[in-house]
Amino acid sequence: MPSHRRTALRALLGAGVLALGATLVPAALAQAQGQAFPSKTIKFVVPFGPGSGTDTSARYFAKKLQDLTGQAVVVENKPGANGFLAVKQVLAAPADGYTVFIGSNSTLAVNAALFKELPYDPVKDFSPLTMMMRAPAMLVVPPAAPYGDLKGLLAYAKAHPGKVNFGAGSAGYQLMGELLNDRAGVQTVHVPFKSAGETMTAVASGTVDYAFAEVTAVLELARGGRVKILAVAADQRVANAPEVPTMSEAGLPGFEAYTWVGAMVSAKTPAAETARLAELFTQISKMDETRAFYERLGATPMTGGPAQMHEFQKNEIALWKRIVQQAKVPLQ
Repeated sequence: MPSHRRTALRALLGAGVLALGATLVPAALAQAQGQAFPSKTIKFVVPFGPGSGTDTSARYFAKKLQDLTGQAVVVENKPGANGFLAVKQVLAAPADGYTVFIGSNSTLAVNAALFKELPYDPVKDFSPLTMMMRAPAMLVVPPAAPYGDLKGLLAYAKAHPGKVNFGAGSAGYQLMGELLNDRAGVQTVHVPFKSAGETMTAVASGTVDYAFAEVTAVLELARGGRVKILAVAADQRVANAPEVPTMSEAGLPGFEAYTWVGAMVSAKTPAAETARLAELFTQISKMDETRAFYERLGATPMTGGPAQMHEFQKNEIALWKRIVQQAKVPLQ
């Protein structure tokens, strides 16, 4: 082969190698980038059924997280057994950051105060990502209840000791009911349910006499005439239901009770994945759209990251332990 042809062939082959390299390098980089966390579907596990404030928060954050990452985020409801079933599922899943526990004051704080022994440690078994929201509880009764305000309910309960019952979809709401018994000097009976949705159905049908539930689970039902709100357990009235008095205004001074929602992963999750999720969750919590979303529901977004949530959770556990002792609630 003439030398000029050999030179041309070498140049052609060299160009081909360079072209192939130019193709492979970006492909390799793209593949590496494609594996950056998260790179597949994320699951949110919720310990309550649809209709609860925890579920509402989970579905809102799922949509926002999906928008931020481009990865699908699914919400799985696992109600029952005081949240134990959901916790067990999360802790049994691979600790890789793709299973997130959307917990509440019940599962992450109240259970630690109410149970002698738990099948999990709400502090040691989880790594916090961020708080999501806080909402005041509302006291609701059936529309056909023989009392129209809080004083009427308490008078009725005092006249029928042990005959009036209250529904609770979680340990947190049970303690609110027990706290009402203690503060008001009445004796009512706790009836457990799996979720806020089930509890509200029982109130609407008159199966139970009253219940506490978060604002997010109550307002639409009340506006539709299915339940009647007697009071909100907050230090001030909520903006989207200004006609509802506080418990203090209704006749029980100083009575406040709030629900809250926060996100956790297994404590065994690698630090890098935990930090990335915490960054994403905190970013969502600080969005103006998030504030507007919760304000429409009568709730407040909470924007603290992992350290703030850890401190908040420990304080909540201590608070509910004091309430259990003050109200002399038997441990389960």
